[in-house]
Amino acid sequence: MEGLEVTVLIGLTILVGTLLAPRVRLALPLVLVILGLALGFVPQLREIQLPPETVLLLFLPVMLFWESLTTSLRSIRRDFRYILPMSTLLVVASAFAVAGVGMLFGMPWETALILGAAVAPPDATAVAALGRLLPKRLFMKLKAESLTNDGTALVLYAIAISLALGGNVTPLSVTMSVLTSYVGGVAAGVVIAALGYLLLRRSSSTTVINVTLLLVPFSAFLLAEIVHASGVLAVVVAGLIVAYVSPRVTTASSRRQVAAAWPFGVFLLNGALFVLIGLEVQFVAHEISAAAIGRLVLITLAVWASLLVVRYLFQVMNAPFQRRNTVRPSRGARARSMAVSTVAGMRGAVSLAIALSVPVASSTEGEIAGRDEIVFVTAGVILLSLLVQAPLLPAIVRWARFPVDHAEDEEYELAERTISGAALAALDDLAVEHGIGQEIRDKVRAEGYQMLEFSNARALAREQAIVDAEAEALDVMLGEPDPLGADEQIDGGADDASPRLRVPDPRPAGDTSADGASADGEVRTLQMLATSVDVDVMQRSPLLRHEEHTRLKLALLDRKREVLLGLRRDGTVDDLVVRRISARLDLEQVRLQGIEEYD
Repeated sequence: MEGLEVTVLIGLTILVGTLLAPRVRLALPLVLVILGLALGFVPQLREIQLPPETVLLLFLPVMLFWESLTTSLRSIRRDFRYILPMSTLLVVASAFAVAGVGMLFGMPWETALILGAAVAPPDATAVAALGRLLPKRLFMKLKAESLTNDGTALVLYAIAISLALGGNVTPLSVTMSVLTSYVGGVAAGVVIAALGYLLLRRSSSTTVINVTLLLVPFSAFLLAEIVHASGVLAVVVAGLIVAYVSPRVTTASSRRQVAAAWPFGVFLLNGALFVLIGLEVQFVAHEISAAAIGRLVLITLAVWASLLVVRYLFQVMNAPFQRRNTVRPSRGARARSMAVSTVAGMRGAVSLAIALSVPVASSTEGEIAGRDEIVFVTAGVILLSLLVQAPLLPAIVRWARFPVDHAEDEEYELAERTISGAALAALDDLAVEHGIGQEIRDKVRAEGYQMLEFSNARALAREQAIVDAEAEALDVMLGEPDPLGADEQIDGGADDASPRLRVPDPRPAGDTSADGASADGEVRTLQMLATSVDVDVMQRSPLLRHEEHTRLKLALLDRKREVLLGLRRDGTVDDLVVRRISARLDLEQVRLQGIEEYD
């Protein structure tokens, strides 16, 4: 099929899947894989191939960079002792376990190790697409693990390919390969991020900023490939650094454009990958003889089960080395958490890309034995991950009975109140610095107090909702209603005079006019401006008041950002909380300044 026809077909499939997923109550990736399988029954559509270099060099940098931009750096630092062994040692253990299973079914050692390298790493895109219902901390741990484990898998894959082609592999060469991959990948990511930082801080153009951000992942991957290092690790490191420095070197308009364009682009790439996985499974199934399919299905089931078992056992053995919190969970809670983490470790397009990268033929050594078997089993493991683990995950999460984590909400409320209070405290100084009149000061101060009152009220409402939910759960447990009538006490009735934070009146102390009179005065002022020649237009002009109001609001936004980034630097609030609040501040700034026009 022609490229345009394939593009339209995949786009229509994504559209249909997006419409169907809410109706059938299944995760969108699962629906897209099923649609891809259905399309594969058409012989012409089965010929649509997924070039591995397209995934590794085009899709993967974009998706990994976006996932890095939306990953909590504080979570990585906090759980580094968990993430490091899970993204390195677990990948190695899983690869060798799969290789052992393959050898039991008669696979050559080299072929089985290639298969192990392909299916060992959980996929970042699959975790991001299917793991949103997990507790925030567990989701971030899985996401960080899946962002970095691809580098380990690719090193193992290179070693296995070298063995299969008769290369000389020694402990020294393996050690050098690992060091080059990791150290070179980190260095490449740091270098490209530094160059991007230098360019971003010298430009305020939205177009220049966003083109620079688009080039960062590809440049990091390219530089890593040139030095034979891990391109995956280079992209992740560059993304984490850019995410940290971005609020200081990019503009509000460029950040809003990134927040709108990148998620949609990554959504389309993810959707296309899941559809193509379904098509690839059909292609591989039709390429293998019917007599061999039964044996390969057994290998697929055994490999999939071994991956789950190894992941769970590795977590059990790794638990004693983890940092202990002040409150140690019970043994049952830890076991349930490990079970959820095991089921959430799903394979995706990266595994299939590694399998498809196996050389079809070599001019010196010939074709690697068992390439079709590697691709079939890898595709089967991905399919089982998406068709079995993904639907089971919600039920496993409910069974685990994770406690509700309000830490992010509490940090969000703390940050909102802190930056609002800091802005109000600095209002008079900023007004003097920018030459703002008293009328505008009072107006902005009233707006600030209203925002602070709203933040306080929202925090109180959330805390009250938690108390109400606990009381309701206790009533259900006891089988009788609350004898104190909590609902009536909370509602208070019409005559309840609950204390409220009062907003200072921005009008002068002697001004007791009603709102209607104020409005009439405003109309009379406008009429006088239009007809009288005795009025100082520059002093009373609405345009001047609007310009002063905009300048003061922008100065307060800058102050809020400074305080917010200070909270992040001190570790008081998480990077994701900073990202949420920054998005709101950016929207307010864009509203004040207007949308940037493009030539």
